[in-house]
Amino acid sequence: MLTGKRILLVVSGGIAAYKSLELIRRLRERRATVRCILTKGGAEFVTALSLAALSEDKVYTDLFSLTDESEMGHIRLSREADLVVVAPATADILAKMAQGLADDLATTALLASDKAPLIAPAMNLRMWHHAATQANLALLESRGVRRVGPGEGPMACGEFGLGRMAEPAEILAAIEAELAAGPLSGRRAVVTSGPTHEPIDPVRFIGNRSSGRQGHAIAAALARRGAETILVSGPTAEPDPPGVTVRHVETAEEMLSSCRAALPADVAVCAAAVADWKIANPAAQKLKKAGGKPPRLELAANPDILSTLSGADNARPRLVIGFAAETEHVVENAIAKRAAKGCDWIVANDVSPHTGTFGGQQNTVHLISAGDVEHWPTLSKVEVAERLVDRIIRHFAAQT
Repeated sequence: MLTGKRILLVVSGGIAAYKSLELIRRLRERRATVRCILTKGGAEFVTALSLAALSEDKVYTDLFSLTDESEMGHIRLSREADLVVVAPATADILAKMAQGLADDLATTALLASDKAPLIAPAMNLRMWHHAATQANLALLESRGVRRVGPGEGPMACGEFGLGRMAEPAEILAAIEAELAAGPLSGRRAVVTSGPTHEPIDPVRFIGNRSSGRQGHAIAAALARRGAETILVSGPTAEPDPPGVTVRHVETAEEMLSSCRAALPADVAVCAAAVADWKIANPAAQKLKKAGGKPPRLELAANPDILSTLSGADNARPRLVIGFAAETEHVVENAIAKRAAKGCDWIVANDVSPHTGTFGGQQNTVHLISAGDVEHWPTLSKVEVAERLVDRIIRHFAAQT
C-alpha cells in the first residue's frame, strides 16, 4: 500500500523519539521512502546516524545548511513528500505550528508545506491537558491537521495518564489510512463558505458575521476522503484548506457564477451565509453625509444559490445540502426551508449571539432530511464536518 510513497518524518525533542526508529523500520518494510528532519531537542534522544541507517537517506537538521538551502531545502523537503508526519509532536512544536513560528528547519518546513501534517502528540499529562495546549490543538485541527493519539499509560516522568505517544503500529495505520484512496475518490464536491459582501459604495458593504470556519472544515474533510473538492469562499480570514481548489469571491452573484462553473458535481454543500439582499444601485463613489441625513438605500433580492443548485435540470448534484442559520424555532424553520429550497438535506444551527457559533470553534446542529431529524451533540466544527462527510459517504454507499 505504501510502495513508492514519500514520507517526511519530523522527530522533535521527547523521550518518545525512540519510537520513531521503529516507525521508520516499519515504513521501509512497506517500501515507503522516508526522509527525516531531526530537531535539536530530538537529537538529545536519538542520533542522526540511527535515523539515517534505518531510513537509508540523509537526515536534515540545519536550517542554514549551505548545501541544502542553496536549493531552498526547507521548501523542497515538504513539497516532495506525500505526507508530513510529526512524531513525537511535543507541546513546544505544536505551539510553534499553531503560531506559525519558523525558528528551525522543522518548523520552517512545516510552515512551507502545501499539505496538512499528521501529528502524534507526546508529552506529560499536565502539559497535554493544559488550556494552552488544547487551544493550540483546536486551532491546528481547524486548519486540517490530523492526529493519532496520544494514549494513556505510565510515562517516563513517573506519572500515569493521557500523553503517551501512539505506538508505531498505530501511527503506521494512520499513515496508511491517510495515503489510501479515500471512499469519495472519483467524486466531485462543491462547497460554499463564509459570508458575502454586497457593496453599498466603493468603501461600505452589507455583510454578516460568518467566519467561514464550518464551510472550510467541510471542504477539508471532503478532500481528505478523496473527493475532488472545489471551495467557493466569500471574504474570510480562514486559510485555504490543503488539497482543495479555492475560488475566492465577494458577492452572491459571483458565488453563484463560480458554483455553476464548478458543475457537474456529485455533492454540493451550501454552508455560506449568503446575504439575502444587495443594494439595487451601488454608488460609484463614496456616499457623503448630506445635512446629517442618512442616504436612502434601495434593496434588491440576491440570487438564491441553494434553490438554484437544487433546481438545476441537467447539472443538479446528486446530493444537495443546505445550511439554515436560525435564531429561533431552529428545527421548524429548517424543515420549512428544506421543502422550499428543494434540497436533500438541511444542516440547521442556532446562531443567536449567546451560542457563539458565528466566529466560534463549536457548533450544535440538527441534520434534517426527508422525514427524519438527527439531533447532534455540541461538537467542534471540525468534528461536525467529519460527521457530515461520514453521512455523505454512507449515503452514496447505500445507492451503489
